[in-house]
Amino acid sequence: MDTETLISELTQQRDRVVAAIEALTGGPAHRDYLGILRPRRRLSPAHKRRLSLLTKTRWAKAKKAGLNKI
Repeated sequence: MDTETLISELTQQRDRVVAAIEALTGGPAHRDYLGILRPRRRLSPAHKRRLSLLTKTRWAKAKKAGLNKI
């Protein structure tokens, strides 16, 4: 069997498996740089709020220092 044919068949099989996983989990799975499927990480509401407050504080400091002029 030709290497290119084998790679093509394996790629098609992988795509079918990914589609089946997405159908079962109800959404896309996150694919890292190695192509490994893993569930997406979700932030808790408390963590989202903390990040929002930190970002607002950072922008307020930048604005006060006059660094927001682009």
